[in-house]
Amino acid sequence: MHTHRSFENPPALPHEVVAEVLERALRDRSAEFEAASVLVGSALHDDDRAFVEHWCVEVGTRAVPGSPLLGLAGLCLGHTARRFGRLGDTALALARSLAERAEADPADVDGRALDGYDDIRDFLRLW
Repeated sequence: MHTHRSFENPPALPHEVVAEVLERALRDRSAEFEAASVLVGSALHDDDRAFVEHWCVEVGTRAVPGSPLLGLAGLCLGHTARRFGRLGDTALALARSLAERAEADPADVDGRALDGYDDIRDFLRLW
């Protein structure tokens, strides 16, 4: 029997839900899967750039080495740059740092950080 898999982008959730889920995941790695969905949904669909950027930076600076949330934070910063056409200096520096860490040691930060930084350079025209 052949099955078709489908993927749906998660929706943006209310800010208080996003904050609660992400804070929980930063304290308890067992909540990382739910946090990943919440962060992606916010990066793709939330219209509050400052809120999205804030949580990408929080996750990208506070998640433990090796957490899949690190690479995802970098990727989501790329989504944010694409959608809004800008990022703050702290977010830019973090995206660059996460990409450098991913190049140096993919077991520390996964390659999605590189994809996010590529998007940032493309959409913000950074060289």
